[in-house]
Amino acid sequence: MSEDTELIEIEEEEFTSQLTTPVLKRIGGLLKPHWKWVLGFFINIAIVSGLDAYFTFLNKQIIDQGIMLKDSARVMQIATIYGSFILLQAAAVFTFIYLAGVLGERIQYDLRKMLFNHLQDLSLSYYSNNAVGRLIARVTSDTGRVSDLLTWGIVDSTWAVMNITSSTIFMLIINWKLALIVLTIIPVMMIIAVEFRKRILEQFRISRRANSKITGAFNENFQGTRVVKALGREDENTREFQGLTSKMYHASYRAAWLSALFLPTVQMIAALALGFIVGYGGLQINLGLMTIGGIQAFVSYLTFMMWPIQDLARVYSEMQHSIASAERIFKLVDTPPEVHNRPDAVEAKTLLGEIEFEHVDFFYEDRKSVLTDFSLKVKAGETIALVGPTGGGKSTIVNLLCRFYEPSKGVIRINGLDYMDYKLESIHNKIGIVLQTPHLFSGTVRENIRYGNLSADDAQVEEAAKIAGAHDFIVTLEKGYEQGVGESGNLLSVGQKQLISLARAVLARPELFIMDEATSSVDTLTEALIQRGMDALMKGRTSFVIAHRLSTIRRADRILVIENGQIAEQGSHAELLKLRGHYYRLYTQQFRHQLEVAYGVVEEEGEKEKVISEAVAAD
Repeated sequence: MSEDTELIEIEEEEFTSQLTTPVLKRIGGLLKPHWKWVLGFFINIAIVSGLDAYFTFLNKQIIDQGIMLKDSARVMQIATIYGSFILLQAAAVFTFIYLAGVLGERIQYDLRKMLFNHLQDLSLSYYSNNAVGRLIARVTSDTGRVSDLLTWGIVDSTWAVMNITSSTIFMLIINWKLALIVLTIIPVMMIIAVEFRKRILEQFRISRRANSKITGAFNENFQGTRVVKALGREDENTREFQGLTSKMYHASYRAAWLSALFLPTVQMIAALALGFIVGYGGLQINLGLMTIGGIQAFVSYLTFMMWPIQDLARVYSEMQHSIASAERIFKLVDTPPEVHNRPDAVEAKTLLGEIEFEHVDFFYEDRKSVLTDFSLKVKAGETIALVGPTGGGKSTIVNLLCRFYEPSKGVIRINGLDYMDYKLESIHNKIGIVLQTPHLFSGTVRENIRYGNLSADDAQVEEAAKIAGAHDFIVTLEKGYEQGVGESGNLLSVGQKQLISLARAVLARPELFIMDEATSSVDTLTEALIQRGMDALMKGRTSFVIAHRLSTIRRADRILVIENGQIAEQGSHAELLKLRGHYYRLYTQQFRHQLEVAYGVVEEEGEKEKVISEAVAAD
């Protein structure tokens, strides 16, 4: 089973059946902006339900005052009333269904807008610690469940309550003694209906969890077919799969058995009630206290009440899921962003001043230290290259600089001011980033480049592409700048996506430029194109470049070797080679790899070292 599926399943179990008053109040609060629609909905559904009960009363009058007395004029009179109210009821049915549909869409729109806006405000750390599937479930299925509860759930429950209420009123009018006796059946039917629903729901939950595991087992076996066959795991996998399917079968069987038993049980109780009504009513007719039409009306009203009771039990069961969905939504909405503006934050007019890390410590939620007492001063317009082993803290430095995270200790200053005193948006608007794995949005090449500056015209977009070295390949595409890139840019190569991402950064005209492993996954020719684009973009800007390919950073003003969250060495390319320390070892390791790729493994170690030393000296 996938991690996201497991998380959603676990959360459903954790939140089920928590019908807390605060949550119900917040759910009800979603209706407040649409109170006029809600009022219109209740008025129209009351009209429909009231007329249903009144039509049964008219049937009683037709029997008692028309058919039994052979009064055709009275029959026609009642039929005319019946017909006129049918038209009114039809209009009311159309209106409440329309209002419920529109109300549901409005609530779902409000919820999704609220969630999406809040997700935009949440810090990067929230996305690092929460599975994508969980967040998608909040915005899609959870909002849909809450919307259904507040619309069609209300339709069904309101209809049920009003049918029971209106039927009760008319039964009391016809014969209040018999009505009170019949009403004692309602609690019994409600208890039976709710209990059956609970048991059926529990079996469906077991079946659903088993189905998720079965889906996961299918997925793992299909993707790992070679491993399964290589290790001879076919029989063991078959036994595990049979265990899962057996569990799902038995749970589904019990759910089907309970569902089949539920309706006959309710019908038996209803039949007993109907038998009592007919028997008791017959005695009342003999005493002149009831009419045939009255008995017929009682039978109809009891039927009207039987189905609404089942609807209430169903709505109650579904309400458990909707409440759980609402709690998950509100939990997300109540999550504050870890990085946010201070009350007195000011606009950052420019980032082209001195940047200083002053005794900065940083650790993630697991409290494992990434940076320790890290200090660095960067002059305006300086290009800083960050190199070192994976996990040393390079990406953390630029993430802190972009204020995706904030220091656990210490301070970062821009132009002498703590950067937490600046508004977050004013910092982000002045930073351009090109990542190791570029992300393109569904749309055209032009739209993806323009994402860096939405007000840019076509000429500016194409000029940015030329500076980034992307123009030449773009014009060879079938539709040029209007070519679709596919989902996440999957119709383009990694190098092409990287060049478009660089063009987007050029168009944004950032004051601070960050390049994070942008050439690690491209060929040599594309690397050269990206390097030229980088040179053009970094000119006159403060820049930070993270790179494993050290050939891309030789022209940096300063190279920092980051190890264990601290600066192990710093200096220019030539200075660090002369030190023959950390940087020298990293650089010569790359020469070894290039030498072996180009010429094969050199047998004599002394000869290999000689070639490397000569290459480094020449460099």
